[in-house]
Amino acid sequence: MANSMARSFLQVAATEEVASPLRVVQIEGVVILKIIKHCKEFSPALVTGQLLGLDVGSVLEVTNCFPFPIREEDEEIEADGANYQLEMMRCLREVNVDNNTVGWYQSTILGSYQTVELIETFMNYQENIRRCVCIIYDPSRSNQGVLALKALKLSDSFMELYRANNFTGEKLREKNLSWVDIFEEIPIKVSNSALISAFMTELESDTPVKQCDYDRLQLSTKPYMERNVEFLIECMDDLSMEQQKFQFYYRSLSRQQAQQQAWLQKRRTENMARKAAGEEPLPEEDPSNPIFKPIPEPSRLESFLVTNQIANYCNQINGVAGQNFNRLYLMKSLHDN
Repeated sequence: MANSMARSFLQVAATEEVASPLRVVQIEGVVILKIIKHCKEFSPALVTGQLLGLDVGSVLEVTNCFPFPIREEDEEIEADGANYQLEMMRCLREVNVDNNTVGWYQSTILGSYQTVELIETFMNYQENIRRCVCIIYDPSRSNQGVLALKALKLSDSFMELYRANNFTGEKLREKNLSWVDIFEEIPIKVSNSALISAFMTELESDTPVKQCDYDRLQLSTKPYMERNVEFLIECMDDLSMEQQKFQFYYRSLSRQQAQQQAWLQKRRTENMARKAAGEEPLPEEDPSNPIFKPIPEPSRLESFLVTNQIANYCNQINGVAGQNFNRLYLMKSLHDN
């Protein structure tokens, strides 16, 4: 009986250790308003802040946040920023507010957030936090009438490769990892307390809107489209440079293989002559020869990130162009009537 109880206890403990996958990020409405206010106040400068909340099963609850001070890249200032973060969390703990770190938020310009710096920040957070997310807010895209807010995390397969620092073609094929598998977007659910929901219901007008919102029919999206196309051209140039690196690598590899074959053929001919003379044959491999030194394959991480960014810009241009066509057809119908 005791053994069965011990086994059942161990089974329960083992099942509790297996974390359920993260399925949704539940954010309180006040937190979203804080993030939007902070990002818009300092736009176009990029800002970041800390997310606080609870990790409950497959739901990551974000109940509070606070901004980080804007600082330059300096070791002393970075230390001050870390002290500021610890002091803020201590103050929140004293007033009985959730002070568990669940990630961070940051602003971006036209969705240009897929960088090596973001991945490094994720890895630093992962060292101390089992599960964390990054909330990305884009003020420039939100000006087009869309709440550009998304929650991201790194995929487990990508983190495994990043820890090994091995992004060769062979490893990527082995893990079946492509450029779309770097980040995982987690659905966001906005949550409000019953008191806030009741207050918002009272604020709603019973009568229909009498004045049309003409801003929704604004046809000019020229600055937004221009900047998207400019960023897209820059990314295409970066991708072309990455492709040139791989072309140079494969040319060098082909040249080295040709030199190895020539050296091997020469050595085999020499060994045939030595056998005919009754001498010992020489080894067909010479590690000290420079032509047998392996050429390191360049990392594909940067090209993956650039490809991700290009896809993001294309989706944004496609979305804005589709909305513009809808507005044009609507205005044409109004004009004809």
